[in-house]
Amino acid sequence: MIPAPGAGSEGTKKKRKRKRPANRGPQTNNTSTPQKTAHPKNKRPYAKRVDEVSAGGLVIDSTGTQGLLIGRIDHKDASGTRLLWSLPKGHIEEGETPEQAAIREVAEETGITSAISKPLGVIDFWFMAGGKRIHKTVHHFLFSEVSGVLTPQVSEVDEVSWFPLTEIVDRLAYPDEKKLIARSGELKV
Repeated sequence: MIPAPGAGSEGTKKKRKRKRPANRGPQTNNTSTPQKTAHPKNKRPYAKRVDEVSAGGLVIDSTGTQGLLIGRIDHKDASGTRLLWSLPKGHIEEGETPEQAAIREVAEETGITSAISKPLGVIDFWFMAGGKRIHKTVHHFLFSEVSGVLTPQVSEVDEVSWFPLTEIVDRLAYPDEKKLIARSGELKV
């Protein structure tokens, strides 16, 4: 019986020793596992990837003419007074559906209890925070106001406010949220 090429020592080719370029330094004859040396460009370790899933959306008031946004101070603004307006949203907790999380987060961040009218869509994006590379997916819904008093969540939101629906897209600070609301068409609950 003749072994197939590469099946044993008889059918294999002898390994050739490569000649090292002169600028690569001396070659060692170490038979143990070769050590990888970091290339100067790659000294920085990779950022750990973290996946986050959130839910929230746009609440329409009982008159059907205004939408609810949250404002957070822009930390890149030297004056510390510029607010970045966005849709209320937050993390989905274990055992929650996106709908349950969205209703809970809107209430926590704004003080307004609401009911979901319809889904608006899903946005996903990447950002860096705390040395980690975050992939965030956010489920957005259109809500109708049920009850409550505007109250910003102390630790997370600096201001909450109702704005005319015609101004919502212009007020939003983040392009993905602007596109989502703009393509939603008429915002009726």
